[in-house]
Parts: sequence; C-alpha cells; structure tokens
Amino acid sequence: MDERKILIIDDDKDVCGMVKDGLERLGFFKVIAANNGKDGLHMAKQTKPDLVLLDINMPSMNGFKVLQMLKEDQNTYHLPVVMLTGQGDDMSKISAARLYSEEYITKPIRVTDLKTRIDAILEKFGI
Repeated sequence: MDERKILIIDDDKDVCGMVKDGLERLGFFKVIAANNGKDGLHMAKQTKPDLVLLDINMPSMNGFKVLQMLKEDQNTYHLPVVMLTGQGDDMSKISAARLYSEEYITKPIRVTDLKTRIDAILEKFGI
C-alpha cells in the first residue's frame, strides 16, 4: 500500500505534533501540518493531500471559512475534510455538515481511533 498524505490544519503545534507522530508511527501516512488557515489552504493546493484534518478555532481564519474555501475551489473541492476540534456543540457540527465536511471528531481522541476513522474515509473515497 502506498503512503497516504494527510494535511492537518491546526494552530496548536502540540496537537499537530501528536497527530503527525502518532499517524506516521502507525504506518502508511505522511503527515504535513499548517498552523493557520491561510497556510493550510496554500498547502492543500500545493501538496494535494489525500485527506485534511481541520480545527475550527484558529486566529484570523477559522476552520469553517477554510472548509468553505476548500470546497469552493476546483482544485480542492474533492478532498475529504475531517473536522478535528475541541468544539462539541451541535451548531458547530451542523455548520460543518452544511459545508460538506466528511466527519466531525472532537478532541481529545486516541491516535489509533483517529487512524481507524481516517482509514474508513479513505476507503470510502477509494484512496
């Protein structure tokens, strides 16, 4: 199986590091990180990841705006986007669903559980 590329967009560098280390240790993933929405959008277009993990609460551009922009861009609309956030409220979940996120996962989550959910989404997309 080829290595799959995951882009995590989260302003918390500790979360990015934990997800990167954990997923790469579990195998078949190359994880790249962006610490703000603007950089994340740029990296999504340049690196063409197989899946995006996206936080909601970030300075200057929140995750909902990033998700909207990813889904409106002809180069990135097809990317599965998983919201990975500390916000567990129903309105945030509904907003993410309306913007076509693939799944909504609340932090904290064990990396093994995250990998299982990512694997299922990538299989669904034939990746």
